[in-house]
Amino acid sequence: MNAPQQVPSDEHLIKATLSGHDDAFSELVRRYKQKIFRLAARFFRDNDDLDDICQEAFIKAYENLKKFRGDAPFEHWMTKIAVNVCYDMLRKQSRRRDDVPFDSVAFSIGETQAPGSSSGDEAWHVVKNALAKLRPEDRMVITLLNLEEKSVRETASLTGWSEANVKVRAFRARKELKRILEDDRGER
Repeated sequence: MNAPQQVPSDEHLIKATLSGHDDAFSELVRRYKQKIFRLAARFFRDNDDLDDICQEAFIKAYENLKKFRGDAPFEHWMTKIAVNVCYDMLRKQSRRRDDVPFDSVAFSIGETQAPGSSSGDEAWHVVKNALAKLRPEDRMVITLLNLEEKSVRETASLTGWSEANVKVRAFRARKELKRILEDDRGER
């Protein structure tokens, strides 16, 4: 009888990659690609953007793998890289928002689940459009805290901001989101 094959740990795969075994890094990509893709889908809808973000995040991870200290799980380190890639892309799109059709920079909430009713669909659309009007850092903090349900500590760790800064940014972002929603309601 054959013994079940043991799944190599992330640490083992990292050491193998650093020793020149690129197939080990391919296994890390396979393990975390869906998670990174779902995270990116919180910020972008276009599949090409999502693919670019995933690719960029894994390239950055590969190029910086020697800097991985192992004091946190690889998954957390990889998520932090992906958050930074998303944030950079949001800033780039924000700078050229006037040149890009609004729909291509609209913020995507959730996976691909749509609300059940037509009034729910309308509310969903209103919220997505309001979020798209926020500054990238505001969108980032609301997404991580409220949509990804990360704690203040996790958000601080992922963004590089202090916990106090996360709280202040979240307060201001929610206030701005409320203002945008009220302004949009007044325009209808």
